[in-house]
Amino acid sequence: MEFVFLGTGAGIPSKGRNVSAIALHLLEERGTTWLFDCGEATQHQVLHTNVRLRKVEKIFISHLHGDHIFGLPGLLGSRSFQGGEDELTVYGPKGLKDFIEVSLRVSNTHIKYPLHIVEIEEGVIFEDDHIRVEVRKLEHGIPSYGYRLVERDVPGALLVDKLQALGIKPGPLYKKIKDGEVVELVDGSIINGKDFIGPPQQGKIIAILGDTRICSNNYVLAEGADVLVHEATFAAEEEANAYEFYHSTTAGAANVAKKAGVGQLILTHVSSRYQGADCAMLVQEAQDIFPNTVLAEDFTRIVVKKARF
Repeated sequence: MEFVFLGTGAGIPSKGRNVSAIALHLLEERGTTWLFDCGEATQHQVLHTNVRLRKVEKIFISHLHGDHIFGLPGLLGSRSFQGGEDELTVYGPKGLKDFIEVSLRVSNTHIKYPLHIVEIEEGVIFEDDHIRVEVRKLEHGIPSYGYRLVERDVPGALLVDKLQALGIKPGPLYKKIKDGEVVELVDGSIINGKDFIGPPQQGKIIAILGDTRICSNNYVLAEGADVLVHEATFAAEEEANAYEFYHSTTAGAANVAKKAGVGQLILTHVSSRYQGADCAMLVQEAQDIFPNTVLAEDFTRIVVKKARF
């Protein structure tokens, strides 16, 4: 898993930050990429990265403010031109279906791949053998959601050294042992495959929150996450403004990370009022509360690692 931040600004683009969009590469796990929000000019930002639109499998929209969705119609259209043939599912709040369908119809944009639009409510919105995606409503001026991704545990590795110590050479037998089967060896002895498999590897947990005041669901979504991506529109001293405009501060995000016991905090959705040295101040405010904090810039890439709690 790897994050590529395509836009980290709030409200309007600035010279240093485009508006909200995050790519999550799941190339090793699924051979695909997921997007979270799709602000204006997201497809332009993609051109500067290793993100391939034909590899985008799912898009998750947090809420329907323009800085999170205005890039969606263009990106959906361009995916057809760039060889995207596999189906794509877009998830988001009620009204998303109208926005996409009207935009594509009025602009006479034809999609050449299966496009599914899912208007979400709280709960599990996607689940398969690899990952589960849960959403909860946050506290914003319009319905806004946060996403929690829980990767399933990966079976333990085959203990090859232990097998070779018994004289069992690599071959078709290894697969049966890896599957935990009881097998008979050439000499007639019996072994239980489960005795030759290491402990399962815990799946990663990621929380990606849309625009929000600090509320109870921030903590629920973030609980025990290896990585929390949290908006930090304002500096700590702007708490009153943050509350009035349904946003969060650096300190608020850091407190969520600390109390929820996350491994790493990534701050994004930064107001254009903060430039240059101001950004160092923002991250320091958060680090004073939760040391393992980074402030995402446009094109920041972060590999998701399992936290060691």
